Amino acid sequence: MRVLIVSDTHGHDSSLMQLLREKGAPDVLIHCGDFEGQADAIRMAFDCQCYFVAGNNDWGTELERELEFTLDDYRVFLTHGSAYGVSVGKERLLEEAESRGVQIVMFGHTHRPVVEQCGNLTMVNPGSLSYPRQIGRRPSYIEMEIDRDHQAHYEICYL
Repeated sequence: MRVLIVSDTHGHDSSLMQLLREKGAPDVLIHCGDFEGQADAIRMAFDCQCYFVAGNNDWGTELERELEFTLDDYRVFLTHGSAYGVSVGKERLLEEAESRGVQIVMFGHTHRPVVEQCGNLTMVNPGSLSYPRQIGRRPSYIEMEIDRDHQAHYEICYL
């Protein structure tokens, strides 16, 4: 299963559409929020299962702020992260994810990509395709592959 994880496109979906043209539709698209009004357009462009949450800049949307769902054998907690103070640290988000008993927490907001193992929990942040903030400031996303043995593999990718 191929999963594309993105965040913080902030109304500029050209990089996301470039990924669709170059790589084709994934099996699952996950957007960690701050799409700023482009959720419907993104859903229409991608012919796959989509999971989206609203970010702190997604005013007026009916999307949930948090979701829990299953990918293969993994329970996933999806949130933008702003409500957990991820800009100053991941501790509150880690505590919340552990209390929910999930194996993966996906979040955005910081515009910095991260794949971090914390015990039995994997913390995943794809960074931003529009306004990256990490050293080098390259637009980023994450490709997640769940193999035939049900093992999840993550790769931070850059445009």
